[in-house]
Amino acid sequence: MNAPSVRLVLFLHNHQPVGNFDGVFEQAYQDSYLPFLDVFESYPDLRIGLHTSGSLMEWLDENHPDYVDRLAALVASGRVEIVGGAFYEPILTMIPSRDRVGQITAYTRWLQDRLGATITGLWMPERVWEQSLVSDLAQAGIRYTMLDDFHFKSAGLSDHELTGPYLTEDSGHLISVFPGSERLRYMLPFAAPHETIDYLRDIAQRHPGAVMMFADDGEKFGSWPETKKHVYDDGWLRSFFDQLLANQEWLKVTTPSEALHACPPLGKVYVPEGSYREMAEWALPAESLEQYEHVRQELEQEGRWQRVAPYVHGGFWRNFKRKYPETDEMYCRMQWVSRRLQGAVETGLDPSLLEAARTELYRGQCNCSYWHGAFGGVYLPHLRNAVYRCLIAADNLIEQATRSRSDSDHWIEAIVEDYNLDSRKEVRLANDRLVAWVAPAAGGQLYELDVRSICHNLLSTLARRPEAYHRKILAGTHSQDDDVKSIHDRVVFKQEGLDQQIQYDAQLRKSLQDHFYSTDTSLSQVAVGTATEQGDFLTGIYEARVRRNPDRIQVQLVRAGQVGDMPVKITKGITLEAGASHLEIAYLLEGLSQDQPLHFSVELNFAGLPENVDDRFFYDAQGNSLGHLGSQLELIDAERLGLVDQWLGIDLTLSINRKSGIWTFPIRSASQSEGGYELVHQSTVVQPHWIVQGDAEGCWSVTMNLAIDTTQAEQRQQEQLAAAASS
Repeated sequence: MNAPSVRLVLFLHNHQPVGNFDGVFEQAYQDSYLPFLDVFESYPDLRIGLHTSGSLMEWLDENHPDYVDRLAALVASGRVEIVGGAFYEPILTMIPSRDRVGQITAYTRWLQDRLGATITGLWMPERVWEQSLVSDLAQAGIRYTMLDDFHFKSAGLSDHELTGPYLTEDSGHLISVFPGSERLRYMLPFAAPHETIDYLRDIAQRHPGAVMMFADDGEKFGSWPETKKHVYDDGWLRSFFDQLLANQEWLKVTTPSEALHACPPLGKVYVPEGSYREMAEWALPAESLEQYEHVRQELEQEGRWQRVAPYVHGGFWRNFKRKYPETDEMYCRMQWVSRRLQGAVETGLDPSLLEAARTELYRGQCNCSYWHGAFGGVYLPHLRNAVYRCLIAADNLIEQATRSRSDSDHWIEAIVEDYNLDSRKEVRLANDRLVAWVAPAAGGQLYELDVRSICHNLLSTLARRPEAYHRKILAGTHSQDDDVKSIHDRVVFKQEGLDQQIQYDAQLRKSLQDHFYSTDTSLSQVAVGTATEQGDFLTGIYEARVRRNPDRIQVQLVRAGQVGDMPVKITKGITLEAGASHLEIAYLLEGLSQDQPLHFSVELNFAGLPENVDDRFFYDAQGNSLGHLGSQLELIDAERLGLVDQWLGIDLTLSINRKSGIWTFPIRSASQSEGGYELVHQSTVVQPHWIVQGDAEGCWSVTMNLAIDTTQAEQRQQEQLAAAASS
C-alpha cells in the first residue's frame, strides 16, 4: 500500500510596476530574481510555476536578456511553467472587458514568441476577484487561475475541503481555480524549512493525494527587508529545496498544469468577490479599519477569532477609489482614454497610431498606484506620475490619429462632459500644448493639468489623510528584534520625528481653490492645516459657461457665496489660446466692503516636482534661487515666482498683475511601505494671498498668468531621437 502523499505547487509571482525606478528593478533582479534562478537551476528534479509581469519582463528582456534566455531553456525542459496574465498587471475588475481580454491575449502572444511557453493559466493581480471575470478569462484562452484560500472560506468551504482545485462558472464558461494556502504564504520563507515539511506531512496524513499551493510574491525571496541574507547567505532556500528532495517519496513538487492534469477539480464553487485577507482589510476606511483591528484583537484574546474569521470579509477593493479620491481620478481618466480609443478604432483611424495608444493605455492600467496597503502604492508620486504619463501619451496618439493632415498644427477646444463619473459636468479645455480639467461643482477647481510635450500631469497630487497605521507612528513603537519578519509584522521608522509630521487636509490638494482667512492668518497655520476657513467657496458649486473665439476659449466660473456674514460673488476665468503653453487666470470679487478688509487666497498645487534637490528650485523675478521646491517661503509684494525642474525639463512662471503676498510650502504625507514608515513629498503649494477691499463699486480683481516652458525637455527629446536615428 502506497504511503500517503501530497502534491505541492510552488508558484512565484514576480512584478515591478510601470514607472518604478530603474535602480529598483535592478536591485530586485540582483537580490531576488537572479539568485533564485541560480539556486533553482541546480535542482533539476524540482518544478515550479512562474508569473512575471509584462512590465518586469520587458525590462528583463532589455537589460538582462540572458536571464530571459535561461527561463526559455527551463520552459523547454519542462521545469518551469510560465503562467500568463494581463500584460501590465491591472486589477482586472478595474478595467473594461475589452481591455481585460486584450491585455491577456497580448501577453500570451509575447510569452509564446519569446519563451516558447504554452499559456493556460493566469495570475490574478492582487487576487482581486469577481465572478463575472470567468467569461473574459475563458474567452482569452485561460483554463485556470489561483486565489487565496480566504476566497474559498468566504464561500463557506472548510480547510479540509481546500485540498485541490475547483471549477467555477459564469454564463456557461468554466475555468479551474486553485486555493492558495495563506498558512504557506506566512511560512515561506520565514519559518524553518522543517516546519513547512512537517505541516505538509500532516496534510498528507489527513488528506492523502491533496494538492497544496504556495502562490505569492517572488520578491519575498531576497527583496523584502532582511530576506536576502536569510534566503541566500544563510542558506534557507537550499535547505528548503534539499528537504523537498529528501521527502520526494511522498511530497511531489509539481507545476500547476501537472497538478490539474493529475487531480481533476474537486467540484464546483462560486467564489464571492474579494481579494486576499490583508487587501480586504486595507480597503476599509481608516476609522473602520481601526475598529476592525480592535474587534479582531478582542476575539483573538478570547480565542474566538478563528471561528469567525472565514466569514469576516473586510472591505471591497473598488472602494479604494472612495478611500483615495485621487485614485478615482486616475481610474476615471483611464476609463475615458479607453472609451476614446475604442471610438477611434471603430471610426477606422490610423491603426499603427492606435495600436501604440493601446499599449500606453494598458501600461496606464498597472494596478500599483490605484491602492495602498503594506506597499507605498498611491502614496508614491513616481508611480502616479507614470500612470498619467502613459494615459496622456495614449491621449496624444489618439489626438494625432483623429486630426487630419489638413488641420492646423495649433487648435483649441472645450468639451463639457461628466469626465469623473460623479453625474456632474466637468470642462475639458484643451489645445495642442495643454489640457486643463475643471470641476465647477467642486469649488470650480482645476483638478488636472496635462503638459502634452512631456506627458506630465502637474496636479497628480495626494492629500494628507488619516491612516489606521498612524497610531503606530504616534506610539513610536519600533520592531525590537533582528529576526527576519514578514512586511506585515515590521514596524520600522525611516525618519526621526515622523510622529511630529502627521498632518491632515480638509480637502483635496488641487488648484484654483478659493480661500478666505482671517486677516492675521499666518503661513504656519495654513501649512499645517489649522487656518480657519471663513468662506463657503472652497468646495461650493460654481456655475460654468464656456466662451469661445476661434483661437481663444475661456471657462468662466461664477459663485455667489458668503464670507462670514458678508455676501460675496466670485467670477473666475480660465483662458487658453491655440498654440499657447500658458493659462490666464482672472478673478473678479464683487460685493466687497470698502471698510471691512478680507483675506483672500488662491491655492495652486504642483505635483511631480520633488523637493530637496539642487536642480529643482524656486526663483524670483530676477532669476535668483529662493531654495528647493520644499521650501517654506513668505514673499511680500511679489509679482512673479518661478519653479524649475531641470531634470524633468520644465520651467513654470506665475506672473501676477498686482503686488501679492505669496506663500509656498510642501505637502508631505506619513505613509507605509515595505521598508517601513516614511515621509513622502506629494506636492508643492504656491498660494498668492491679498488683503482685499472693494472699490467704489465694491469690486476687486487680479489676473495671473501661469506659463509652462518645456523647451529644455523638448530639446533633449530631439537630441535623443537624433542619436537613435544615427545609431
